[in-house]
Amino acid sequence: MVATVFAGALAAALFATASPSAHGLMLETDGVFSPPAKNVAAQAVTYDQKLVPAGSWISVRQRVQPNGATTVELKVTGLQPNHLYGVHVHQKTCGADPAAAGKHYQDQAGTDPAHVNNKNEVWLDFKTDKSGNGSASAQHTWAFRKGEAGSVVIHSTPGTKGARAACFSVPFAAKP
Repeated sequence: MVATVFAGALAAALFATASPSAHGLMLETDGVFSPPAKNVAAQAVTYDQKLVPAGSWISVRQRVQPNGATTVELKVTGLQPNHLYGVHVHQKTCGADPAAAGKHYQDQAGTDPAHVNNKNEVWLDFKTDKSGNGSASAQHTWAFRKGEAGSVVIHSTPGTKGARAACFSVPFAAKP
């Protein structure tokens, strides 16, 4: 199993590409979910294999315009069919412990409703189709601060109360 987790993490890391240009920056990375392993860092970790089975796939694309406007797109395959998921960008990379990803990334830090919402955070909630495929997109006028956004966490339900079902480490870029 360790070899599988390592191979999956290595393959996912190889697919991460970023290309800056006069039109901004685009990053795209994808991975295959594996169960957590205590001694091996995985890029795509499933904590709930009923909702996010091992072997399911994720792709995240980030576009940052020269003015800092950011779009994050998510695609998944192989998840539980016809299920509503909550997805947010989190501050840290994934780990064997679901809490390793830290809190939601926020443009302006805070805990009141003015801060915990889809305008101040990146929310990518979606519903899978009958085959377990889903996608979402979020656009913001702001860019991530360098080194402060590290993963996408898939939650068991939309909104802010769902358990962490899976995590995908993403090398998010800041304003070019």
